[in-house]
Amino acid sequence: MSQEVFLQLQTLNLDFNTSLTSFHENCFSCMPILKHLSVCATRVSNLWTTGAALSKLPSLTELRFQNCLCCNNTGPCPKSSAQRTQDNNWNGYYDDLYVRASSRHSLLLNQPHSYSEEMLQDTSVIEDPSFSENSHWPREHFSEDYEVDAPNDYEELSFPDSLSNALHNFDLLINNAFPLGMLLTDDGDFSASSIYSSQAQSLDVSEKREYSTHHPSPICFEKHYRDYIIASLPQLQVLDNLPVNDTDKESAKFRILKCFEHLPYRRKEKESVVSILKNRETNGKQKTSCLHVRSPQYHCRSLGAARVGASAWPSLHPLSTSGCVFGDENKSFRPRQFEYHPSDAGLMAFGTLDGEVVVVNHENAKIFSYIPSLGAMNSVLGLCWLKKYPSKIIAGSDNGSLRLYDVQHWQAAVTGRNFTSSGFAFDDFDQLTSVHVNATDDLFIASGYSKNVALYDINTGKCLNMFGDMHQQHINVVKFSNHSPSVFATSSFDQDVKMWDLRQGPSQPCFKATSGHGNVMVCFSPDDLYLLVSAVDNEVKQLSAIDGRLLLDFDIASTGSSQNYTRSYYLNGRDYIISGSCDENVVRICCAQTGRRLRDISLEGKGSGASMFVQSLRGDPFRDFNMSILAAYMRPSSNSEIIKVNLLASSDSSSDPSDDETYLPSFGMGG
Repeated sequence: MSQEVFLQLQTLNLDFNTSLTSFHENCFSCMPILKHLSVCATRVSNLWTTGAALSKLPSLTELRFQNCLCCNNTGPCPKSSAQRTQDNNWNGYYDDLYVRASSRHSLLLNQPHSYSEEMLQDTSVIEDPSFSENSHWPREHFSEDYEVDAPNDYEELSFPDSLSNALHNFDLLINNAFPLGMLLTDDGDFSASSIYSSQAQSLDVSEKREYSTHHPSPICFEKHYRDYIIASLPQLQVLDNLPVNDTDKESAKFRILKCFEHLPYRRKEKESVVSILKNRETNGKQKTSCLHVRSPQYHCRSLGAARVGASAWPSLHPLSTSGCVFGDENKSFRPRQFEYHPSDAGLMAFGTLDGEVVVVNHENAKIFSYIPSLGAMNSVLGLCWLKKYPSKIIAGSDNGSLRLYDVQHWQAAVTGRNFTSSGFAFDDFDQLTSVHVNATDDLFIASGYSKNVALYDINTGKCLNMFGDMHQQHINVVKFSNHSPSVFATSSFDQDVKMWDLRQGPSQPCFKATSGHGNVMVCFSPDDLYLLVSAVDNEVKQLSAIDGRLLLDFDIASTGSSQNYTRSYYLNGRDYIISGSCDENVVRICCAQTGRRLRDISLEGKGSGASMFVQSLRGDPFRDFNMSILAAYMRPSSNSEIIKVNLLASSDSSSDPSDDETYLPSFGMGG
């Protein structure tokens, strides 16, 4: 379809295109007068990239990701319009809709792909530019440390202007990743709960029954979906066949302020890197008030916030998990677990489903060291580097095998030279799932599909103790603290997390905290002040490491699946957390102090049927806003991938912005 057609387009129907997973940066840049857009029953799910893409449509007034059954177009439903009062009573309805619909989210994401990219060139889904509010869609296409720099008083919210041309070189949904220009208050706890509770209570039950949504895209099941879209698109008049009035817009601002973080580290507005560097140079020459003291990390964090804010879609690229071993043999590995090196920023170790341990330079994708299984290992589930002896690593497999390796001795396997080292073997621990070394590198612990925890002496290789019946069900993960060599925590599917001290013995834990579901994992914050606990189906909480008190519930949406195993880790020290689950293709980034959502990272497989899910993840300990994700495919024949994510960079451009092709829509087509 020619560029001229898109320039004149006023109505676009993408309903039932189940291969449509996301919107790319400039996909709507060529549609300046598009007013009506319908995206029902697709696989679009990411609020951030969707909001940024749609913000490029200055004329968009009617939008829907789900439809009222009685409505054939994007206009307001006559029933809802007749019943709706000037006070906005629909937010309570959408909260109720979210709770009922979220359990269907994972099912919708896994629908087969019945449409191809060629559908976008099909003029039958694009209406005549003379579309009016009373016209109808074709029936055949119908069927979800911070710097406290803001003042104490609440400031009026405003929407930023469109992006400057200087940022168009980023091949991303740029700068409008969160188009709402929010200003956060000092305590970050401005509450709109009274507004929403009163609205929800005043909603007439009969009105809920009159409006029923159908054919939702997964984005509709995201918490605060309606508020986010309304706040992102200030010109919007109708969303999902419901009118958007001034009360909706004001309420959306308050909700977004409470639940989302516009920019990292509570930065109030987007700044250019140049202005931040200039302020840093002049900062030392200016006297600052004793009431406004900036931390030493202020400018570094400002730079990070500016770069994260410039990209709605960060850089994602898979780490090569193949290479030459034994001189000339090229191997393709199947990663199952991975860990960053504790002191070398360029190294990462991963264990494979075939019992191998591979140390790779993840900056240049070259293999540093290769340890074959030697017939002794099955799938490697546990990996832990020693800190004082950083060339050594402990690997544990699901058949109970435990070995200590010096990776420098195994560099010969990469070059093809002779080698004889086989690693030091410890006593087996049956059905192992987790190993961890203490702060002084003299002890490590192991847990697995049992109620027991084994304590090993690294120097002698002996199992010092087998602590029995520490939980009522099996212990999935055990972690030593980062600084206290005798303190460790256990997480179990009996729903309990327990803190232990070897100096007190295993008879009684220091404390116990109970989750609502079985616990998948636990980890300490880098400074050991907090415990991050992840239970089944996105139940993620932060506890005090002193007494187990609940400090923060991240309130991540559940899917209703008892098999949705969730794992969470800290990012940027303990400033943020990242969380992903094995039934979902998204990693969520939340502020570790307020719980507000900063960003979601969506994984999209390539090829037909290539749905991806989060198997494991880690924050990069040396680079802010960098992480790696072990992503598994639904397809059994496909190998897992380690995907590196950099929120400070944008995804690579596939075309020249000056090309005519740039004016044609480019949608994300998942397999």
